[in-house]
Amino acid sequence: MIYFTQKLFLILSILAVVRGCSDAALEPGERVVQPAVVDKYVTYFNQMEPEDVVNHIPNAQAASWMKQNVPLFECPDSVMEGTYYYRWWTFRKHLKQTPDGFVFTEFITPVKHAGIHNTISCALSHHVYEGRWLHNQEYIDQYVNFWFDKELPREGSKYYKFSSWIGDASYNRYLVNQDSAYVLGLLDDLEKDYSTWKETNNYGKNLFWQFDVRDGMEESVSGSRKEKNARPTISSYMYGYAKAIADIATMAGQKEKAAKYAQEAAQIKAAVQEHLWDEQENFFKTRHEDGQLDGAREAIGFIPWYFGLPDDKPNYAKAWEQLTDSAGFAAPWGLTTVERREPTFRTRGSGHGCEWDGAVWPFATTQTLKGLSNLLNSYSNHSMTKQDYYNALRTYAKSHQKNGLPYLGEYQDEKTGYWLKGDNPRSSYYNHSGFCDLVISDLVGLKPQPGNTLEVKPLIPEDQWDWFSLDNVLYHDQMVTILWDKTGEKYGKGKGFRIFADGKEIHHSKELKPVVTQLPQKKS
Repeated sequence: MIYFTQKLFLILSILAVVRGCSDAALEPGERVVQPAVVDKYVTYFNQMEPEDVVNHIPNAQAASWMKQNVPLFECPDSVMEGTYYYRWWTFRKHLKQTPDGFVFTEFITPVKHAGIHNTISCALSHHVYEGRWLHNQEYIDQYVNFWFDKELPREGSKYYKFSSWIGDASYNRYLVNQDSAYVLGLLDDLEKDYSTWKETNNYGKNLFWQFDVRDGMEESVSGSRKEKNARPTISSYMYGYAKAIADIATMAGQKEKAAKYAQEAAQIKAAVQEHLWDEQENFFKTRHEDGQLDGAREAIGFIPWYFGLPDDKPNYAKAWEQLTDSAGFAAPWGLTTVERREPTFRTRGSGHGCEWDGAVWPFATTQTLKGLSNLLNSYSNHSMTKQDYYNALRTYAKSHQKNGLPYLGEYQDEKTGYWLKGDNPRSSYYNHSGFCDLVISDLVGLKPQPGNTLEVKPLIPEDQWDWFSLDNVLYHDQMVTILWDKTGEKYGKGKGFRIFADGKEIHHSKELKPVVTQLPQKKS
């Protein structure tokens, strides 16, 4: 009997080693990433410079607020990790409590072209994508409500001053928080908003026009402040908008409405591929009022992939070869807004206005990286790799600096990294892009789903990191932890790739590979 017990113990021990550990569950409230990491970064950020503008959460409360609200992240790359926390720290600076509810500003100081409460709709959808990971969702609830309930009905509203993809952003936020009542309550507003854009910006041929300045991309190579050009921006936004309305209508049980908007999305998709694709240069481009395609490849040509618009065909995917070409969009400090071989690249001045003729803009970088992630995750016929994504995201992370300190501004010289607005106070903490969502949903790869599943498709290259963890993620009302520990020594949970939901291990594998797994059923 003793021999049998010893043998059984030996077998169980061997199985434990093979599995990585015998019991990898997390204790109630246990964090894999220690919240002290937030204190470390915030202490450093707070002492960098005077706090000239204070909104809802002052610097003194930033660490506490972040620990209560944001996913915790750590990895061996200090640039990526530090920028992640810097971006949450700056995002918090723009949270403003007003008589009309919570809003997020774009500029930290007042600017003339803003509306009430210094709000601007240009980066609204970036804010929603970023803010969908906050634990307190009242901030984004009230922010979106502000635009539809307070700003739009206001005489002289500035909501339509800029294009947006708020329908797509709202639905993708729902995929994180599962607040069906809220997103269903938006359906009428979204449908009305879509119809307004369709009426005012109809180019014909199921395409949409926009002035470049109202895309937030003024002084661009192909754009104009007066010419009604069909652009890959707004046409793609409208495709994403129609798809989102179709999805929400399906949730509402409104089959006819869902079919109507699905058909509209299909018509826009076909039109973009037929009329905005340059077959000779393999790129989506702007079509002018006179019907001619512009000659320049611009970063806006990558936006269709942000919404999964293009077919999975090699000819379309050839556009992405320009991303890593130094004569295309690859530059020392990031991705340029126009291909560098363009004859008029960076010839419109710099710093006087907001020139989109080649400099690096975080707004566009965010869109391009989301498009690249979608390509890598959902397309087969292309030559891009996880390493391409990682390299571009890391360059973006590294660009968040000025005079040796963390910084986020408007736009940068592609060779030197100099922020082209110089020391203009309005540019500090410029809330006109995303970063944390790119880490959470694209690099780590947490892909929000409508059902009771959790999908993770990491874009971290093989052998890039021996360990990392994304912790304290509120997803489908459960606290999710994702970790990779090659040796098992970093986190003490055993070797391999592990996912936990509310402390329960729901996935374990030896390799860092895509996974779809079921979330535990919540106890009623």
